[in-house]
Amino acid sequence: MSVSGLCQICESRPAQARCENCGALVCEKHFDRGLGLCADCAAQARPGEQPDDTDIHRF
Repeated sequence: MSVSGLCQICESRPAQARCENCGALVCEKHFDRGLGLCADCAAQARPGEQPDDTDIHRF
């Protein structure tokens, strides 16, 4: 599948995948290939684990 645009999490890297849960376009850093989920959905799927980018806060 072809994806284009910026990662919807960091908004700085090119998107390379689409989350199977929420449909977000995300870069390689914010995609869990094993789960097929973006970092946000993967964190919800695995309670207690934090996403890699703890320095990014959404308001």
